[in-house]
Amino acid sequence: MRISAILVILAAALAAFSGAALQLAGPATSSPTAPRANIVKTATAAGQFTTLTALVKQAGLARTLQRKGPFTVFAPTDAAFAKVPKATLNALAKDRAQLRAVLLYHVAKGRVTAKKVVKLERVKTLNGATAAIRVRRGSVFVGGAKVTTPDVLASNGVIHVVDKVLLPPS
Repeated sequence: MRISAILVILAAALAAFSGAALQLAGPATSSPTAPRANIVKTATAAGQFTTLTALVKQAGLARTLQRKGPFTVFAPTDAAFAKVPKATLNALAKDRAQLRAVLLYHVAKGRVTAKKVVKLERVKTLNGATAAIRVRRGSVFVGGAKVTTPDVLASNGVIHVVDKVLLPPS
């Protein structure tokens, strides 16, 4: 086999591997020069935040989270929302002001990356309340929820995936 043919095969294999890696990583972690989607589009594309994105739209917050920001979102997965009693979710769905308060408790102003989060004791959220931050045995907890995936980058901020829905203090 000629060297040029080997190089073509290697280039094709590398391109296929790179494409597969980008598909696995998703739009939030694509190359630094590629434009990234905003927080709402990034969460929607991830496929594990369908409840969160539906509630954000229902609360009228989608436009806000699509703006320039930057924002930091502590995003509960669908599995986290599944742990919330149905009666609680139904009550929130009927009370737009309360729904907005709960959702805004998941959002902080600015791009607070994991490197910054671990240095904080609390973070002020967009609903006005603060959420406690703790680092225990190498894990980060925000408002009692464990950060399972930090630093999912978006064009207008960062998403930290959390394992439970945060409820603001009463």
